[in-house]
Amino acid sequence: MFIPDIYKNENKEEIIDFLQKNSFGILVNQTNGKLWATHIPLELDTNKSGKQVLQGHISKENPQWEGFLDNDKILAIFSGAHSYISPSWYDHENVPTWNYIAVHIYGTIKIIEGKAVIESLKKLVDKYEQNSENPVKIEDFSKKTMMQTRGIVAFEIEIEEIQAKRKLSQNRDEKNYENIISELNKTENPQATAIANEMSKCRK
Repeated sequence: MFIPDIYKNENKEEIIDFLQKNSFGILVNQTNGKLWATHIPLELDTNKSGKQVLQGHISKENPQWEGFLDNDKILAIFSGAHSYISPSWYDHENVPTWNYIAVHIYGTIKIIEGKAVIESLKKLVDKYEQNSENPVKIEDFSKKTMMQTRGIVAFEIEIEEIQAKRKLSQNRDEKNYENIISELNKTENPQATAIANEMSKCRK
């Protein structure tokens, strides 16, 4: 990902927090001679060797997993809030642009099997069920329901490189920066107000 220095985020805590809150990503690899992408949750974790990894699974009917065997290098893309920035919000002539937050992760993928698959699914379900009125647990599923796990391919991605970008009008002076925040909030659009909030935090 092209990241001018002014937009580069190297704060590890912020990046981890972003990945935990925006874990629905895009898994990209090369399968059968072409680029392939699947939209799935990819959960940040630490494996038994103490290495940072992403865990996930896809359907066995999805041919993307066959590419893991031929080429184990992947790209995982995570997107956060984003919003259009109007030229009318500056006190001078300028061009339209877009503010956004994104993280790209490059790594090596391997298929996991056995108990590790169930452990991975348990962590995923527990994370997203915690706010449910009647949370479901993997341990409560019947053997018949758990048979469906035979239809997935679970995997672990060892993280080799993280590229994090926050394009939040950092190149603007204080007056125009504050005006952009104000105009974003006026839209009452959830994405725009989320970017306004990130901009407010960025210059604290």
